[in-house]
Amino acid sequence: MRTWKPLFFENSSLPLILSVVAPIDIGAITLGPFVFSRGEMSEVTKNHEAIHWQQYIETGIIGFVLLYLLYWVIGLIKYRDGQKAYYQIPFEQEAYENHEDMEYCLTRKRYEWFRRSI
Repeated sequence: MRTWKPLFFENSSLPLILSVVAPIDIGAITLGPFVFSRGEMSEVTKNHEAIHWQQYIETGIIGFVLLYLLYWVIGLIKYRDGQKAYYQIPFEQEAYENHEDMEYCLTRKRYEWFRRSI
C-alpha cells in the first residue's frame, strides 16, 4: 500500500504558541499535510505524526479536525481532565500505540482509529 508522507518543519514556534491553549505541552503537531515541531524530531515522532496524516487522508482535513475536537470535548465531559481527554482521542490512541513501528503506515488498515473507544 502506498502512503503519502507529510512535510516536516522542525524548529517551529507554532507548537509553543498552540501550547498556550492546548491541554498538553505540544512538541509536534500535524496540520493537514504539514507537521510542525519545536525542535528536531525523532523518527518515532515523525512516525506518530505520519499516522495522523493517514488519519487526515481518511477523514478529510475538515473531518479530522471536527472529529478530533468532538472526541476531545466528549472526553473532557467524561473525564473532566483535558490531558486525559487528549490521550483518549481515538486518533491519539492509534498513533501512540503504533508510533514505534516504523512499518505501521505501510501495513495499517484504513480507519484503524475507529476501532478504539473514547
